[in-house]
Amino acid sequence: MIDKFIAFLKRLSEKTKPLLHKGAHHGAHHAKAAANGLVGLYWNLSAINRYRVRLAAFAFAILSLGIVAGRITNVDRAVKIQSSGKGLKVEKSGVLELQLPGVQLNPEIYVFQLAEKVQVPVNIKVPGRLAFNAEKSKVLSARAPGRVERIYAFDGAQVDIGSPIVELYSPDFLSAQQEYLLSTKTTRVLESNKTMSDLLGDARITQEAAANRMRNLGASDGDIKNIESTGKTTSNLVMRSPLKGVVVKRNVEPGTAVNSGDVITTLADPKQLWFIGNVFEQDFRMIKQGQKMVLRLEAYPDKEFVAYANYIAPTIDPQTRALLIRADVENADNLLRPDMYASGLLTTGTADAVVVPQSAIVRIRENRYAIVKTGDETFRRLPVQGYDLNSKSFAITEGVEPGWKVLTEGAVLLNDRFAKQED
Repeated sequence: MIDKFIAFLKRLSEKTKPLLHKGAHHGAHHAKAAANGLVGLYWNLSAINRYRVRLAAFAFAILSLGIVAGRITNVDRAVKIQSSGKGLKVEKSGVLELQLPGVQLNPEIYVFQLAEKVQVPVNIKVPGRLAFNAEKSKVLSARAPGRVERIYAFDGAQVDIGSPIVELYSPDFLSAQQEYLLSTKTTRVLESNKTMSDLLGDARITQEAAANRMRNLGASDGDIKNIESTGKTTSNLVMRSPLKGVVVKRNVEPGTAVNSGDVITTLADPKQLWFIGNVFEQDFRMIKQGQKMVLRLEAYPDKEFVAYANYIAPTIDPQTRALLIRADVENADNLLRPDMYASGLLTTGTADAVVVPQSAIVRIRENRYAIVKTGDETFRRLPVQGYDLNSKSFAITEGVEPGWKVLTEGAVLLNDRFAKQED
């Protein structure tokens, strides 16, 4: 290219040489006069203006040199831009396909699993709380007016069947004891007198009625037999536990006067609990009694508790639009407490799904995605449908077919590449 430019200059010089020779004499005269005029004009300028003129001349010389150099070196050739070879393809369905030519994923970081469909339980979420089993709970109440003399079991105390709870002074109980003693003596007299056998039956009926009255007031069979054997009344009535459990709540203090029907204490079995949950309206049709439920609590994030639905409310709550469901919960290890919040997974059936670790699922806002390998250097990010089987596994019901290679470890890292290419 430089040789062509030199040849161009030579041809231009040969064409202009006669003109230059012809006008050399006149040109030299005029040039000399012009030069003298420009020199005089330059030196008539101030020092600062002469400095500016020199700067302008220097800048013009540099610009001219650049133009000449550009003309000499400019070549009409295609510039080859090296491509990174990493391309992202976006499909109408929202699926992203990423190509990574020449990139080898570290198998220790990126682990793929062959998708295989298996039968998994279909669960619905049931939020709720724990409560004492009302069928295994009892309320001790005063059956006659009286006064609390002594308390044997305070809040939280462990009790067995027959354990004393409170001791009451009750005039009605004293009267019932005396009536029972009198009927017992009468029965014994009639039993020894053969001539009055026709009255014996009535006496025995009266004796049994007196014993029943004592039972209704809270006396046990042991108390009745003790009165019968000793022939003496007791000053106070000892109320005993009807079950094995704990004292949940105490409502009286020593010296408290009570009336008939006043609640004295509440007893419950802590090993027999209920889970009381709410099923949302869209899930009504899928529930029935006897279904298995797995409960999780914040207090024990790594434990699962099994319950079985035993009651479904006949009506819905008009405020929450939810249906109450109840389940029996075994608390053999005594880990659970009433009023703990719990989240239940109610099994309503089975379905075919691809089970993957939770690490295989990329969660972006409300959407879930899985990444599959479609070629040696090609990967696709697919939207999937499914639900959590537990804290470690996820069941994909839609979006992944059997035989596909699903990325189970490193999905978040590879998704970053999708995100960067998408931006």
